[in-house]
Amino acid sequence: MPGAAVKRRSRHGAPPAPTREVILDTAERLFAARGVEGVAVRDLAREMEITASSLYNHFPGKQALYDAVLERGLGPIVDVVAGQDGLEPARVHATLDRLTAHLARHPHLARLLQRALLEESPAVQALLEHWIGSLYREGIAVVRKAARDAGWEAEQVPHLGVALFGMIFAYFTNATALRRLAGWGDDLFSARALAVQRRFLEQAIIRLLGPRPRPGPRRPHG
Repeated sequence: MPGAAVKRRSRHGAPPAPTREVILDTAERLFAARGVEGVAVRDLAREMEITASSLYNHFPGKQALYDAVLERGLGPIVDVVAGQDGLEPARVHATLDRLTAHLARHPHLARLLQRALLEESPAVQALLEHWIGSLYREGIAVVRKAARDAGWEAEQVPHLGVALFGMIFAYFTNATALRRLAGWGDDLFSARALAVQRRFLEQAIIRLLGPRPRPGPRRPHG
């Protein structure tokens, strides 16, 4: 799994000032591991070997940094889902290809999101309502239509939404533990392993939400 950014030192032995992306990568990793309440600005600064005041040059505070982490992580996912206007196999393939690649580039995002869903902080909940609400609104229309065509009942649509959410994110949230417990040999973020995960999602979604086969004409008896 990709880790923290490598710190390259100058000739004088001090690391260069971190870029915005390095700060966001570090914050994503620490927030995923400890939750927003468990990370202080000084923890982030210490991790990057800078002063807290230097961090404030990029972000006015921890909450603004957390908001930026969620925006960078969830914004592209909302955009991908918003562009999904059907569940034909080619469209499902393209959507999952983009989602899988994005989650692989941000390997701590799924765990951060899982932890955030358990947070009780009003500020965190307000951010989640914005991002998860956007994701739900964009995706539920596609799921609802596909569910009707596939023969699911209307009251089961929210359950389908939760199931799809879990399938897409669970690999990145839980696979490290499953690899250890089940003895998986592959690098979970190798091109091969990610391709297998994407194919699994494609088949699972199409089987869950693909149109039901129409019954053929009845043959006359006799």
